[in-house]
Amino acid sequence: MAIYETQSVCPPQDRFLWGDTRYHKKRGGGDLFSIPDGVRQVLGRLTGLGFEAHLVGGCVRDLLMGREPHDFDVATSALPEQVKCALCGLRVIETGLRHGTVTALAGGQAVEVTTYRVDGGYSDGRHPDSVRFTDELTQDLARRDFTVNAMALSPKGELVDPFGGRDDLGRRLLRAVGEPAHRFEEDALRILRALRFGSVLGFAIEADTARAVHECRALLERVSAERIAAELVRLLCGQDAREILLEYPDVLGVFVPELLPMVGFEQRSKYHLYDVYTHTVEALAAVRPVPVLRLSLLLHDVGKPETFTLGRDGAGHFYGHALRGSEMARDILRRLRFDNETVDTVCELILSHDIPIERSERAVRRWLGRLGEKRLRLLLEVKRADNAAHAPGVSSRAQQLDEVESILARVLEQGACFCLRDLAVKGGDLIALGIPPGPGLGALLQKLLDAVIEGRCQNERDVLLGYAEELRSQTP
Repeated sequence: MAIYETQSVCPPQDRFLWGDTRYHKKRGGGDLFSIPDGVRQVLGRLTGLGFEAHLVGGCVRDLLMGREPHDFDVATSALPEQVKCALCGLRVIETGLRHGTVTALAGGQAVEVTTYRVDGGYSDGRHPDSVRFTDELTQDLARRDFTVNAMALSPKGELVDPFGGRDDLGRRLLRAVGEPAHRFEEDALRILRALRFGSVLGFAIEADTARAVHECRALLERVSAERIAAELVRLLCGQDAREILLEYPDVLGVFVPELLPMVGFEQRSKYHLYDVYTHTVEALAAVRPVPVLRLSLLLHDVGKPETFTLGRDGAGHFYGHALRGSEMARDILRRLRFDNETVDTVCELILSHDIPIERSERAVRRWLGRLGEKRLRLLLEVKRADNAAHAPGVSSRAQQLDEVESILARVLEQGACFCLRDLAVKGGDLIALGIPPGPGLGALLQKLLDAVIEGRCQNERDVLLGYAEELRSQTP
């Protein structure tokens, strides 16, 4: 068995407590993060039979940072079959038995348990071709991506940190374990994970690791679209997304090449002080970290380079960029395998982001009829963030958006009808008047809704039926 140095996890005033039933980290306010019962049960089963068992990876990092872990991973000296025996009576799923991994369900908690291992080659650039089990924890930690994820914590509260992960946490630094390029060649997704960790944790990326991120970026072509999309969304919603996006557009350009023409593209407009890409990033950083909002801002001006024209006065124009951007965004999001709801919402927001909303109840009702309340509210957020990234003091639309939001609140409070679902008559009512089912019936319902939205007709059944008869009589 390898001998390795351990250290106390925290200084005395901020120590982890491990007992028969608790494993907590004290926080400034006195509240505690607790290791779930199911995790303690798994650790106890393994150590009770004489095996080593440690918490590893992201849960250790999060505990040291004072963050509540969402997932708990355990590494153990027990071989997979021994793990299954130790966890007898619990539900055990053979999620990756070939690589030494099982998932135990204990106390409502899913705990991934992996035997200490050394990985073989990575011919596909994503997964090891083979693994060799070992009884040395440090060898297992050596195969991991970044130093802050290459620490282990024993049930006694001892930290195993052979690569200086705790010091890097203190410096808020993301550094690859070993040679960065080698780590990325093993698993190309680590390139995007580096950016995601930098964004979410607010860490700087160490110089050699950052250099390798740039140099190895083409390896991302090996990664599936679904994995790219998942990492991208988390990156975009991170606290330091702005800094990462400004520093690494070449990396994003591997899987969204449509972003690259935006970099350095001058807008030549008094309304803009940034190039298209920088404006995009500044707008993205100004909106809430909600996936559809961040994706919408990332792509809202993607159509600008293709639609640029220069006026006689030397000013730049981007006529039709919202329509073109919506079309391009649909291609991008489908390529990355986003779900239909996300694709449709983002494309609708991009298509509408540059259309002014008249400050009147009639206009707001029409927008509600077109988008619905949820999407209209999202659109207002997109517009506000886009405006925040314009040149200061030049045609600010913030006050106009405030007025639109006030009108929206008033319209909704009045219970205004803005969709067919809220209309006081239904298709069956019109059929009873003798109007046959079919496209004409749907068109008539839409005309009735338009009349209600525009205030030409009250949303009352008898009134609407009378108006329907009037429209019917006008039809040749």
